[in-house]
Amino acid sequence: MTLKLAVVGGDGTGPEVVDQALRVLEAAAKSESFQYATQHFDFGGQRFLDTGRVLDDSELDTLKQFDAILLGAVGHPGVKPGILERGLLLKMRFDLDQFINLRPVKLYPGVETPLRDKTPADIDFVVVRENTEDLYCGNGGIARKGTPQEVSTQEMIATRFGVERCLRYAFNLAASRPRKLLTLVHKTNVLTYCGDTWYRAFNEIGEADFPGVKREYHHVDACCMYMATSPQRYDTIVVPNMFGDIITDLGAAIAGGMGIAASGNLNPNFTPGSKNSTGGPSMFEPVHGSSPDIAGQNKANPLAAIDSLALLLTETGRARGHDAWLKAGQRVTAAVQNVTPKFAGKKLDRSGFSTSEIGQMVLDAL
Repeated sequence: MTLKLAVVGGDGTGPEVVDQALRVLEAAAKSESFQYATQHFDFGGQRFLDTGRVLDDSELDTLKQFDAILLGAVGHPGVKPGILERGLLLKMRFDLDQFINLRPVKLYPGVETPLRDKTPADIDFVVVRENTEDLYCGNGGIARKGTPQEVSTQEMIATRFGVERCLRYAFNLAASRPRKLLTLVHKTNVLTYCGDTWYRAFNEIGEADFPGVKREYHHVDACCMYMATSPQRYDTIVVPNMFGDIITDLGAAIAGGMGIAASGNLNPNFTPGSKNSTGGPSMFEPVHGSSPDIAGQNKANPLAAIDSLALLLTETGRARGHDAWLKAGQRVTAAVQNVTPKFAGKKLDRSGFSTSEIGQMVLDAL
């Protein structure tokens, strides 16, 4: 069956890195004999400046007709912070029910890490971040704004439903990995209500349904310390939204930087065309920003976008059911690993490789 892919290049260097990912997709499709079709959308800062529109409900309905979404980056210097983040990224996550944010943290051979003496054997774990609850719900407000009596509130939300579906995804993922170790990260000693829901659900689900998965718990501050000193402690981490936002960027830093950090915003329950599906397709994106200062200069590192494409091929519901697509994703990932040591961890102006040259290196490896 044909892979129907919605493509959002976005702003700044986003379209440039997506172009390289699409070159790799074309090569992978030919190699593995699968069909795909793409449709491009202009969602992003420039469209907002031109039209005042970010993403409306009819456009969301259109996205629900696709199998997956590939996003480059959004962020425009002419758009105030929060407009694109809430109106585009968070709107897609919430309305398409992309309740899992999946962030692999893997040090490729030859990549420089700021952690002394750490090797690829030490840094190889995955973070499962709950993606649609917590502080990101936006519950709260400001009273008496601009006065000395100003009061601001923003509530942390944890529902048993949302927590449990995230935990079950994480347990299943941990069970599929060799170490079969799942670590819950929270701050239960201070956040005693939301933390209690997470901790009880974590242990109840683990004891009842996943006895073969070893469970550990770390406070988020301890997790940051361990990630920076002994990352080999981790295999699979499950974490609520806000804390996950923080520790995943730390994970990217120890694995070589944002230029090679991929992510997936997953709705594992979505099947296009199925009456039983809820929400919409999963979205895959590099975690770096739009870098408007180098836009159009062929300087951006496209590896994060290419690795996000590999996630797209392996982590969507379709990929799990088709060996050819799974192999395509594995080959893209292997290609990234093969070419990464030549430049990752170095600035492009020092290594001399351009965006398109890096894309070609991946193609050559494939």
